[in-house]
Amino acid sequence: MTTRTAPPRGATARKPARQGFPPWKKRWFRNSSRIWLKRYNRNFARATKADMLVLDAGAGPAPFRGLFGHARYESADFKQYRDDQTYVCDVADIPVEDGRFDRVVFNQVLEHLPDPSAALRELCRVTKPGGQIICTCPLYYEEHQKPYDFFRYTRFALNKLFADAGFVVQKVDWMEGYLGTVGYQFEGMHRHLPRAAPADWSFWKARRTELLLQSTRAIGLLFAGLYYKLDAEWKFTGAGYPKNYVVIASKPE
Repeated sequence: MTTRTAPPRGATARKPARQGFPPWKKRWFRNSSRIWLKRYNRNFARATKADMLVLDAGAGPAPFRGLFGHARYESADFKQYRDDQTYVCDVADIPVEDGRFDRVVFNQVLEHLPDPSAALRELCRVTKPGGQIICTCPLYYEEHQKPYDFFRYTRFALNKLFADAGFVVQKVDWMEGYLGTVGYQFEGMHRHLPRAAPADWSFWKARRTELLLQSTRAIGLLFAGLYYKLDAEWKFTGAGYPKNYVVIASKPE
């Protein structure tokens, strides 16, 4: 049965990524972060027993629901994304008793919450003693779902936020390697660099500039796909920084 409560103030619907890209370009720009996100959630699901109750907090369309098909599953979001969504509510105010859930899944939501501390305290409240949470969130990513995009998180901030909320942090991992970050930077070059120089520039200055821009855009297109593919096979963490972090934490017994 769906429990309906008022959506959080300032909430907005999720938007599909890469709107307007032709199909071949979407296939080429197969973001390795999404591959790693699924891998981490799959591993979390494999460690979830059949009798455990899972909360997918900020679930949206619940893309990883199938991974938890062997367990009992409930979902929460401010908007009714699916007919079988369990709770329509603010994730900082979930209408359930204390200690209801054995596992909490919290993917790519934390950056969109104006009060992340309140949300984490609430998720700790509804987690059983000994229960676990997986949380993924960005360190390096462009603004999205504007204007409801508030924060980016270092590993130090995540350790503090989860500890202050009452969790014991077991690990904070890079979700993808630095090669995935580089792929994303190349994709940004292709997507965001202008095609033309200012109209009031001289002919030769404009042509030189446009040659540089178009060459860089073409290189960005090629290298983004190559680096994404490489990152999916080789998670390099020896230098640089990730796009996202993964937190695995537990509630003390």
